[in-house]
Amino acid sequence: MSDRSEQRDEEPLDNAQDWVAEHTRRYVSSQGADGHRWNGVQTLVLTTRGRRSGRLRRNALIYGTDEDAFVVVASYGGAPANPAWYSNLAADPDVTVQVGADVFAAVARTATKPDKERLWPAMVAIWPDFDNYRQKTDRDIPVVVLERR
Repeated sequence: MSDRSEQRDEEPLDNAQDWVAEHTRRYVSSQGADGHRWNGVQTLVLTTRGRRSGRLRRNALIYGTDEDAFVVVASYGGAPANPAWYSNLAADPDVTVQVGADVFAAVARTATKPDKERLWPAMVAIWPDFDNYRQKTDRDIPVVVLERR
């Protein structure tokens, strides 16, 4: 996402799941007033660049914090493959994050093994189903750290 002015003019594609797309659109249009809190947890909107299409893609995700960084989990409900947003940020770690009304550029990185060992219990404390998702799949579920630029 090297050209930020181009990004502002481009309309992102929302998640293919209708309920996620609707949540994301409400979040963005209300500047987080409707959607930041969801089912008792906090969510953010992550915008990535599609690794094949080149189009902007956005998803609402449950998050935690680690000092000044935001943390999300690429659980995909325990599906066998990683979610597309994770593959996108692995290809291009320059992302945009919206937390409430605050929209900012960030760089995404997969947590190192020691970081993940520390962050996983904190994320499970926020959303206990992350442990259920881990039991449903053979893949190593990535934890992603989003650091403001």
